Amino acid sequence: MRRIAMMMCAGALALGLAAPAASAEREPRPGEYGRATLTGFAALPARTFVPGSEASGAQLGTAPINGITPPFPGQPVQGFSGIARRGDGSFDVLSDNGFGAKANSADFLLRVHQIKPDFGARAVRVLGGFDLSDPRGLVPFALTRADRKLTGADFDVESIVRALDGTYWIGDEFGPFLLHVNERGELVDAPIELPGVRAPENPNLNGAQPNLRSSKGFEGMARSVDGRRLYPLLEGTVTGDPQGTLRMLEFDLRKRAYTERRWTYRLDDPSHAIGDAIAVDRHRFLIIERDNLQGDAAKAKRVYLADTRDRDGDGALDKTLVADLLDLAAPDGTFRFPFQTIEDVIILDDRTLGLLNDNNFPFSAGRTAGRPDDNEFITVRLTRPLDADPRVYR
Repeated sequence: MRRIAMMMCAGALALGLAAPAASAEREPRPGEYGRATLTGFAALPARTFVPGSEASGAQLGTAPINGITPPFPGQPVQGFSGIARRGDGSFDVLSDNGFGAKANSADFLLRVHQIKPDFGARAVRVLGGFDLSDPRGLVPFALTRADRKLTGADFDVESIVRALDGTYWIGDEFGPFLLHVNERGELVDAPIELPGVRAPENPNLNGAQPNLRSSKGFEGMARSVDGRRLYPLLEGTVTGDPQGTLRMLEFDLRKRAYTERRWTYRLDDPSHAIGDAIAVDRHRFLIIERDNLQGDAAKAKRVYLADTRDRDGDGALDKTLVADLLDLAAPDGTFRFPFQTIEDVIILDDRTLGLLNDNNFPFSAGRTAGRPDDNEFITVRLTRPLDADPRVYR
């Protein structure tokens, strides 16, 4: 494994699962969180491929990208764009549409990987996984492959939750659609469209104008703590909505339908995007907000606690910063998580979050210029408890 010195600031070389630095434990003012602390680091090398898998990346050309020349010998284990708890110390992570666009991802098989971080060894193990497929023919439009395995040219999957029955709900950006799959990754319902919202890639446009920009569909999605509802969150502003505002919807799992309830998440800057969302309790959610920059240029990589009760009366979710991912306390300095896309957050305990990047293999190089980013899994300790509903750990 590469030396951690190549991936972390010098002040974090001694990092393990040590107690937080004392300087990071100052008491914040009431209602605020202070500086969060990095407590764990693990990485999966960028050049990791699914064993025995098909070649990929044929539509990327043959010029080197960050030192790697396509096509690739297999399916890269990359693009962690959603995370779900398995209950045994391992996690399901969702690879996104592949290589960034519908046009270049037809040979990328959509997949859920089972991973387990080893923070002592600073490594992430891949335990297995499953491809997404439609063997029952539930998708009503043409798919890329005759065997009905789903590819990055069919859907752009960006968020995942594990339902209490063991099935998975996945948020897509091309529709945007909700996809429901079983534990083998097979669709068990037809894709569910969001009424009144369509992206440019939506197969049902039929010449109509889209009202959502490309790649701005369901980037984040939370499951309610009682397991009865989903809360998908758009990454982009719907045409006609105030600039820089995002819709969060409610989907009733028993009725298989959207409810009338809807909330607004207001970005700090209209150029920002969200990366993921997870429920803390009935009213509160953790939401990743980020700019589109990487490396030293990155300025905004934040985790907010967003409250649907709108106590300030501005018509949007109330936001409280709980962690600045570019300013995490580390044993001898500051640790930065400077990736263009940070798209996974999980609550590990009431003061500890797990966060993962989407490395956009082979394109992103936020850790070291000219070298493709690894998939990193960090743990972050907050200055005070979230007071989360215990059902978030199910």
